[in-house]
Amino acid sequence: MTNQSKKMFLQIVRELRLLIQNENIRQGEKLPSERELAERLQVGRSTVREALRSLELLGLIETRRGEGTFLTDFRKHKLVDVLSTFIMQDPKALQDVHITRELHEKEAIRIVAGSTKLNQLPVWTSLLKQLHEHGTIVREDLIREILISSNNRLSLKMWFLLKQYGEEPYQGNTEIEEIDYIQDILMAILDGEIERAITSYTAWTIWLSQGRETS
Repeated sequence: MTNQSKKMFLQIVRELRLLIQNENIRQGEKLPSERELAERLQVGRSTVREALRSLELLGLIETRRGEGTFLTDFRKHKLVDVLSTFIMQDPKALQDVHITRELHEKEAIRIVAGSTKLNQLPVWTSLLKQLHEHGTIVREDLIREILISSNNRLSLKMWFLLKQYGEEPYQGNTEIEEIDYIQDILMAILDGEIERAITSYTAWTIWLSQGRETS
């Protein structure tokens, strides 16, 4: 996510919070349409749609097909405000966000690889098959599936939110140089080898970080 996208995400969050407060919208009540929000913010509807999807994945709003978007526990959910304020006030915060996100990812890997039930889920062999047949997978698919499979909904929500504020390390598809890293992570999960999975994940993220620095 670019700096402009991050600012727009925060702007839409603030606009929604002000609207909820000023119009006294209660839990379960309908929010303005994408078109109306786009007009208020003077941005494209696709930008609004992306922000609303992010908020829905965080459990703050709910979209009902054919009906619109409705408020859930938005006023009770302070994580967006806390994290955005933290980042704006601390120049070291982006690095801390990056470290915190990786902690969630490593813990999810430990949970999945250490469970004889979770490490045998079909998704791991499916990703391996896709990697072998096409030579690539979507980077974020791997990490997201690991977080989802760990069955920690709070961690998943926090991870998704941390992604909004930090650099996006998993944009796009894997390159040929990453195949060994990805294969090792998946095989270690299937074999139930926690430390090997963590080591392979760490090597992969270091490679990604170095690639961004030299690009």
